[in-house]
Amino acid sequence: MFDSKIRTLVVVGAQWGDEGKGKLVDVLAERADWVVRYQGGANAGHTVHIGDKQTVLHQVPSGILHPGVRCAIGNGVVLDPETLFDEVDELVRDGVDVNGRLYVSDRAHLVMPYHKLVDKESAASKAIGTTGRGIGPCYEDKVARRGVRVLDLRHPERLKSLVEKGTAHANNLLASTGSEKRADAAYTLSELSRLAPRLLAIAEDVGLAVHRATKRGATVLLEGAQGSLLDVDHGTYPFVTSSSTTAGGAAIGTGIGPRAIDGALGVVKAYTTRVGAGPLPTEFDDVMGERVRKLGNEFGATTGRPRRCGWFDAVVVRYAVRVNGLSALAVTKLDVLDTLDRVGLCTGYEVGGEFVEEFPGDIAELGGVKPRYEWFEGWKADTGGARKVGDLPAGARRYLDRVQELVECPIRFVSVGTRRDQILDW
Repeated sequence: MFDSKIRTLVVVGAQWGDEGKGKLVDVLAERADWVVRYQGGANAGHTVHIGDKQTVLHQVPSGILHPGVRCAIGNGVVLDPETLFDEVDELVRDGVDVNGRLYVSDRAHLVMPYHKLVDKESAASKAIGTTGRGIGPCYEDKVARRGVRVLDLRHPERLKSLVEKGTAHANNLLASTGSEKRADAAYTLSELSRLAPRLLAIAEDVGLAVHRATKRGATVLLEGAQGSLLDVDHGTYPFVTSSSTTAGGAAIGTGIGPRAIDGALGVVKAYTTRVGAGPLPTEFDDVMGERVRKLGNEFGATTGRPRRCGWFDAVVVRYAVRVNGLSALAVTKLDVLDTLDRVGLCTGYEVGGEFVEEFPGDIAELGGVKPRYEWFEGWKADTGGARKVGDLPAGARRYLDRVQELVECPIRFVSVGTRRDQILDW
C-alpha cells in the first residue's frame, strides 16, 4: 500500500481484535523502514507464520522479523519489561537479529508486579474478561498520575517514591476485595534494578525519531493491538480495553501529529470473533460456533481462551470504517468458510421493531437486537491455493464484493491461509 501518497500507514483491527493484524504488518513491513506499536501491552498476541515456523509476538512489533526494519514501542503502550526481554531473548535464539533495531519510548508506562496482582484478584477484571496481565491497572495508574515511566528508571529516588506510592494503592485495592495477597515494594524495586540497564539501553524519544524518519521520506507502519470495538471511547463499553485502539490513537500513542498519517488499513476476518464478555450480535449457536472455532483455530494467542464466533457483521465494520477513517480493508481467514454450505452476512439490526444500519452506542440496545442477514451459497472449494483474486471461486468473490459494498470501503488484501504467500492483492 505504500506509494508516493502513503508513507505513514496505520494498521488497525476493525472488529473485536484477533483479526490478523500482525500477519498484515509482517507482509507490509517488507516495504517499511519503521514499524511502531502505539497502544496496548502484553495482552496482545500477533501470530506470524514463516514457512513452518510460528512466531507469537506480544509486545515487539511484527516488523522485527524483517532484517533492516527498525521497530519501536510507543509511549501509548504499557510495557511489561520482564516479558519484553523474554520475548526478545526467544527471538535471538531463533536467529533474529534485534541489535540496534528495537527501541522503547522513554515515555511509555511500565506494568509492575502489583498491577498484575491487582488484575488477577479483581472481580471487575474477571467479569470483563481481561487477560490478567496488569494492563488495566497500569493504565489506571497512568491516568491517576501515579504511573512509572521508562525514564523514571534514570532517577532512583523518584522511582522509589513512585513504586512505594503505587504499591500502597495496590494493597488498598487488594484489601478492599478481601484478598489476603499483598504487593511488595522492595521486590518491585529489585526487579526494576535488574532490568533497568537493559531497558534504558534501548530507550529513546520515539516520537522524535519517527518524526525525523518521516521527514527523510521513510515509510512507517503504525501497528495497533486489539480492535476498534474494544476502544475505550468507541467500543462496546464497559466491555473494552483501557486504551484508544482506533486509528486516532496512533498519533497520540506514537508522538507524531495526525497530519503525518497518510492512510489507515482496517483488518477484518471474513466472519466475526471476540474474546470474553460483551455483546456479539451475530454469534453462532453452540454447534456452529464450535465448528468454526475448530476450523479457524480460534483460541487466543496470549491466553489460549476459546473465542466466540459469529457471521460477518457489516454494521460493526461500517462503524469501524467511519471512526477510523479507513482507506482500505484486508479480509483474513476467508479459507475458514470454504466448507460451509451457506455463509451469512449481517446487513443491519432489528431493534424494537425498527431496522437500523448504524451501530448503537448503548450496549443495552445490542442485547436486544435481531441481526438481519443476507445468505450466500457456500463455494465449497479450497481457496488456500489461490495466488490471485481470479483464482478464488465465484461464490467467494460475490461474497467479498457484497462485503465491501455494505461497509463502504474497498478491499485491498484477502488472506486465504497462514503463510505470507497466501495474502492476495484484490
